[in-house]
Amino acid sequence: MVSDPLNQIRFDDQVAIVTGAGGGLGRTYALALAERGARVLVNDLGCARDGTGSSPVAAEAVAAEICAAGGQAIANCDSVATPEGGEQIVQAALQTYGRVDILINNAGIICDKSFPRMTPEMWSEVIAVHLDGAYNVTHSAFLAMREQKYGRIVFITSSAGLFGNFGQANYGAAKMGLVGLMNCLKLEGERYNVNLNCVAPLAFTRINEEIIPEGMQSSFKPEYVTPLVLYLCARESLVTGGIYNAAMGYFSRTALVTGPAIRVCGSGQSPTIEEVAQQWNEINTIGDQVFNDAMSALFAMKP
Repeated sequence: MVSDPLNQIRFDDQVAIVTGAGGGLGRTYALALAERGARVLVNDLGCARDGTGSSPVAAEAVAAEICAAGGQAIANCDSVATPEGGEQIVQAALQTYGRVDILINNAGIICDKSFPRMTPEMWSEVIAVHLDGAYNVTHSAFLAMREQKYGRIVFITSSAGLFGNFGQANYGAAKMGLVGLMNCLKLEGERYNVNLNCVAPLAFTRINEEIIPEGMQSSFKPEYVTPLVLYLCARESLVTGGIYNAAMGYFSRTALVTGPAIRVCGSGQSPTIEEVAQQWNEINTIGDQVFNDAMSALFAMKP
């Protein structure tokens, strides 16, 4: 289906920051935003999959590709893993283009190992890039968006955090941490027209090239994920606080749901372990209630 040019979603006069945009999914986000009119800061440290090393080549190549196609872009090689790096990334966009409208927190590394073999360094390095890195860049970008009373932020989460994956305790914990960060910031962003969402993509990139079987790699192109991410970055999208899955051109929503609260003892009494055991089937029954914030969940437990 071809989009109607008159109704095409555009990003003219908007400025986007994409972290980890030197290749894979980040590159496709940056290219697609630029193709639709955005001015893009292409951030990439240029490191290996495990976070070692650095090089400006990847970020510069994507920025050059955008400019060669008639778009506007600058390369940035600051690390998201430090507060100073996060600040410098946002300041580079502000100093060059004067504003920040879109932030896609995509930068990531992997250090996969079964939990008994996972070292403290493997844990802390993955957390530093995925979770701390998203905080570092988002903190500065959120301040700028709050001032201009507009912004769109997308956190790239993962099914490894939403559902679990063997050998990825560090990665899964970091990615699920992004959901918690988004859940809180969506409430703070509402009054400033700053929308925040999470996307869990699955695509064939160097970070997960061992997961996707050889014969299926062409079905998992990064470009098949990009439309959903860009929609959440658009002015037309009023969604905030959502978690979405994207792969092979398929898209779906994920939500944290809860069952009905079960009182296992009389009002004003302290429940016993035995009473919990006796009503375990009822307690363990999941429902379909979705809460927008923690207070709504609390007040659902009526006295």
